[in-house]
Amino acid sequence: MKTPTVTAAEIARLAGVGRAAVSNWRKRHLDFPAPVGGTTASPEFDLIEVEQWLRSQGKLPELSGADRLWQHLAAPKESPASALAAVGALLLARHRGERLTPNKADADLAALLPDVDALADELGPRAVFDELWRRFSAPSPGRPSATPDELADLMIALANVRGAVVLDPAAGSGAILRAAARAGCSSAYGQELDPDLAALAGLSLNLRDVPGEVFAGDSLRADAFAGRTFDAVVCHPPFGATNWGDEELGHDPRWIVGTTPRTEPELAWAQHALAHLPVGGHAVLLMPPTVASRRAGKRIRQKLLREGHLRAVIALPPGAAAPHGVPLHLWVLRRAATEAQAPTGVLLIDAAGGDLVAASSRIVAAWQAFAGAPAVTFEEAGFARVVPVIDLIDEDVDLTPARRQIAGKVEPSGEQLLRNAGRLTAILANLPALMPQVGPAPSGASMPSLLTIADLARTGALQLVSPIRPLPSSGEDDRVDESDGPLVVSAGDVIAGTEASGRDAGKLPERVPLLVGDVVVPAAARYLTARVITSDGMLLGGNLYLLRPDPAVLDPWFLAGQLRSSGNDKQTTSLSGARIDVRRAQIRRLPLDEQRAHGEVFRRLLAFESAVAEVGSLSAELVRLTADGLAAGTLRPEDGAQ
Repeated sequence: MKTPTVTAAEIARLAGVGRAAVSNWRKRHLDFPAPVGGTTASPEFDLIEVEQWLRSQGKLPELSGADRLWQHLAAPKESPASALAAVGALLLARHRGERLTPNKADADLAALLPDVDALADELGPRAVFDELWRRFSAPSPGRPSATPDELADLMIALANVRGAVVLDPAAGSGAILRAAARAGCSSAYGQELDPDLAALAGLSLNLRDVPGEVFAGDSLRADAFAGRTFDAVVCHPPFGATNWGDEELGHDPRWIVGTTPRTEPELAWAQHALAHLPVGGHAVLLMPPTVASRRAGKRIRQKLLREGHLRAVIALPPGAAAPHGVPLHLWVLRRAATEAQAPTGVLLIDAAGGDLVAASSRIVAAWQAFAGAPAVTFEEAGFARVVPVIDLIDEDVDLTPARRQIAGKVEPSGEQLLRNAGRLTAILANLPALMPQVGPAPSGASMPSLLTIADLARTGALQLVSPIRPLPSSGEDDRVDESDGPLVVSAGDVIAGTEASGRDAGKLPERVPLLVGDVVVPAAARYLTARVITSDGMLLGGNLYLLRPDPAVLDPWFLAGQLRSSGNDKQTTSLSGARIDVRRAQIRRLPLDEQRAHGEVFRRLLAFESAVAEVGSLSAELVRLTADGLAAGTLRPEDGAQ
């Protein structure tokens, strides 16, 4: 097998350190491995030699078998997609009951076959592929990022695919098709331009025993499913394509609302999706926000509205998917009958100001309420509104949700402003007392050794429960009254630092009661965060790690404080982008009394953080209320104001 190599930047990620540390090692350690390739400015090193050196120096964090295997697949400079597809084929053979021997395997993968077999014996073929797929699909330079699970699950929930036949015509490595399988689709199909990515998407289905197929090819130029319809189409199309085939496709029969302009490739994908739906079938597409308002697409948007095909536009929070700084949109389409009367309203949801995990259930609930009674006019001020089609078909046909929402009312008396001002003054006065009292450690003090969360779990210092995934919604029939269910701590609650915001509605495949002293950590977030549970009676929500420390060995507040360090933030996300692997986090080994002292400081630090956050929120609200009140005439300057 070709010797895998790594750059200095990759060595830094491997060791969980900064790039400068690797440069220092090369200068200060004569036995540091010599470059075996690359350039003077960007040398490359033998991965095996680097691992051996890091291990001998105690600088190599303990890795899982999947991490080690992934490093060898990702280290060669070619795209790891083909290597992962080859490993996936081996795992699929194992899944089907075949036992491969090295002489039957791909020659380049023969050296890895023992590791693949050992992992398959330990975890099962599908779990091994999923572990490797997640690492491949995480954000990384030079590789396409997969649609994040949270977003894919939301799109699939909006399409309501349980028992349905699903198509993703821009399948990528299969994130949306995997979500469809999780939601209980009957079969799934896809098409993807990159043959290696198409192979990965197909392997995900095969390893789940989901009927279907993923074809390699250009969906717009060479539709593999021409003339076929599906119950649902869910798609994350490429954005901003400049060479998508507009010239040769000028009179394509898929353009059911008119020829797509050259500068509107995303609207071509929207029409492609509609063409593959039966009357009444739904499509959900991820779109850049500019598609809602660009002048070139005005005619297509207008016809989609007039003919009743466009049913909802949903603005998502920034960071929902790449490009992460842009609040992307979801378009929900429904194939309308030619002779049917078009609906009178369209649902516009503006969730751009929140968190995707926290907003998803609210988005789905609003869509289901609208889909169940599309003729009913309703609105949630600042969030969702059914806008009459006649109001949207104006000079611009601008479908941007934020521009069609009605602002919340300002209290005429200004009482809310006065309450906010009083609360802000009280918090500011108390901030000095909340500041943690800390000082520098004595010079020359020895640094305690470190233990990973995986180490602590193996020794019994804590119990580690992997994240559970909520059951996907299957539509309106699944909705229940949530008012009487136990409180559920969600990943969004932990990230936002708020109280438990939901109740169990029967969507948790496993009910895990939380105990005082438990520590919960989101499995997907922009940064590592942790929360200590301080009251009984709540359940563990989906996509959360549960760490239950032994109180005779490990203080929960100390544990939570150690988890939130910058070093652990890098350590746990270095191989999986926005997905957190808390098992890699490192905790200082300290006596219990010292842990408790540290834990108390961290508890005060959280109170200080919460107060500062509330100051920011109250300040912004005070500014908004004052500006709105002055503009509306419900507030006026007091006598003597300059």
